[in-house]
Amino acid sequence: METKIFKPNQISEAAAAIKAGQLVAFPTETVYGLGADATNEAAVKQVYLAKGRPSDNPLIVHVTGQATVEQYAQPLSDKAQALIKAFWPGSLTLIFKLQPGALSPAVTGGLQTAAFRNPDNQVTLDLIKEAGVPLVGPSANTSGKPSPTLAKHVYHDLNGKIAGILDDGPTEVGVESTVLDMSTDVPTILRPGAVTEEELEAVIGTVRSTHHKVGATEVPKAPGMKYKHYAPNAQVYIVDHVTDWAAALKWAGQQDDAIGIMALDHTLSGLTLPQNAEFFSLGRDLPSASHRLFAGLRHFDLESPVKGILAQGFSDEGLGAAYMNRLNKSAGQVHFTKDQLL
Repeated sequence: METKIFKPNQISEAAAAIKAGQLVAFPTETVYGLGADATNEAAVKQVYLAKGRPSDNPLIVHVTGQATVEQYAQPLSDKAQALIKAFWPGSLTLIFKLQPGALSPAVTGGLQTAAFRNPDNQVTLDLIKEAGVPLVGPSANTSGKPSPTLAKHVYHDLNGKIAGILDDGPTEVGVESTVLDMSTDVPTILRPGAVTEEELEAVIGTVRSTHHKVGATEVPKAPGMKYKHYAPNAQVYIVDHVTDWAAALKWAGQQDDAIGIMALDHTLSGLTLPQNAEFFSLGRDLPSASHRLFAGLRHFDLESPVKGILAQGFSDEGLGAAYMNRLNKSAGQVHFTKDQLL
């Protein structure tokens, strides 16, 4: 199969591929998603095959608004409607109980709930409208690898496996949406993202945040809860404190292989990079770091291969919760310690 690059003025062609049961990657404000007709079970199953994704890892359904959700979900609560009004279109995924038989188990992982999102990207909203169906849309990458923030990232992983990629340039947010479970008594954050716990509570009151680890035989309610995610080829080491960077750079210089460095521009002020290290800027603050995290991991995979990556950590608060959730998973919870020095 030849994977075609669709431009925004070719939405009709991309939609025709979707309607024909094919897979088309699409842009959102967070990362690129791998789209298929959510009402076409055969097409949905192809998403799992293309990504190499476990079939018990449920998919997020992308819609253009509340009316589509109401076709599939049980009646929405006042809190759910308030969240939709406040954050859609945007980086918030909401899990609802479904009407019986509303969506295929291929979409839901066999659960009686499904996750819905209204992305904040006009090109993709136009694609959904043109296709006339909601789209499943996990990140458009090989399962377990860093999420794609550029069309070329998608092409690298899925060329020849999908019909096309709708290219709308770089994504704006760079980390996936917040996933909030509205099927429980207390709304529960299953995956932190760009919409923070504080922002949610300002609209609906108390929410619960969970870092529940899903068991081997348990089906996760949301993506990213059970399986390894976001991992580049090189081992990532999280540098937790600015004061640790001098030791971290010393360790990098002791290695025989090339080492990648991912940090804010000012973090390494006054320090000298060893000759075997390459710097990838995370920008000037936490929002820019969140935006550039996956791009940096992809850079060291595709353009400048290294054997290890030192990446800056942040406080696990606000947007930092989303950043550290992704970074910890990409590193397999491995943090740099001074014990690594020779």
